[in-house]
Amino acid sequence: MAKIKPSKGAPYARILGVGGYRPTRVVPNEVILERIDSSDEWIRSRSGIETRHWASADETVAAMSIEAAGKAIADAGISAEQIGAVIVSTVSHFKQTPAVATEIADKLGTARAAAFDISAGCAGFGYGLTLAKGMVVEGSAEYVLVIGVERLSDLTDLEDRATAFLFGDGAGAVVVGPSEEPAIGPTVWGSEGDKSETITQTVPWTDYRDGTVAKFPAITQEGQAVFRWAVFEMAKVAQQALDAAGISSDDLDVFIPHQANVRIIDSMVKTLKLPEHVTVARDIRTTGNTSAASIPLAMERLLATGEAKSGDTALVIGFGAGLVYAATVVTLP
Repeated sequence: MAKIKPSKGAPYARILGVGGYRPTRVVPNEVILERIDSSDEWIRSRSGIETRHWASADETVAAMSIEAAGKAIADAGISAEQIGAVIVSTVSHFKQTPAVATEIADKLGTARAAAFDISAGCAGFGYGLTLAKGMVVEGSAEYVLVIGVERLSDLTDLEDRATAFLFGDGAGAVVVGPSEEPAIGPTVWGSEGDKSETITQTVPWTDYRDGTVAKFPAITQEGQAVFRWAVFEMAKVAQQALDAAGISSDDLDVFIPHQANVRIIDSMVKTLKLPEHVTVARDIRTTGNTSAASIPLAMERLLATGEAKSGDTALVIGFGAGLVYAATVVTLP
């Protein structure tokens, strides 16, 4: 029996660069209130959101991804030709095939990089990061581009009082590459499919196509159920990620949770008993919930504003539709 030659990759992997793109149109709560019976104070108190970005016609999933990816590649100090794989997490690219990752890989100028899309909702960045780490360590790619991108304004029911104010558009990207020391910890991830109806699309595309329903499909959720799950269950997952990395909350510099809701973020901080010195991302205030894009966008902003710095130890956790989740500890680029 022939022996297969073992793969030879890097000892470890790390995030080398990060980039983000937010659409030019800024949408305040007042615009949302034109369609729902609510108030600016209610939206802010329930979610923390003051404004969000909505994409124009030319700010497509691919276009926003390319902008964010270009910044991440430049930040990593490499060329597009060195990218060996492109992973795109999105639920709002409406062309079923081919994967939008292939278009992005081509337009960036990669040398025929492997390219594919994943659908893991708000945990998509964590899923993509885990896959990228495996590729770098296994040796199938030296550098991997991970993109989280959404145009959730296309999937928002502006007359749904429970969700109309939540969602925004944007893209965040990171480059993952080789490292001589651990810089992306073990991932704690999973799914709870028995709770899939708590965050879901209203109807399948086929119902709209066949005329069974007249209203275009949108994202809907059971707010209180999602809140309870995120606050109590995801705090446990976050703690498991700290344990898996062999550190405590005292060792953290930064906490970057999925930007779902400020109340969820604040409750997780309290449950995890994070020290006051830990910087907490609250990018949702001006960006809204951008699902798979929220963690890299928040990471990019913290580094750009100086609230976080290169080399900081950060806990990142994404959670959402599925229900799915992924948490890990990383060293910031």
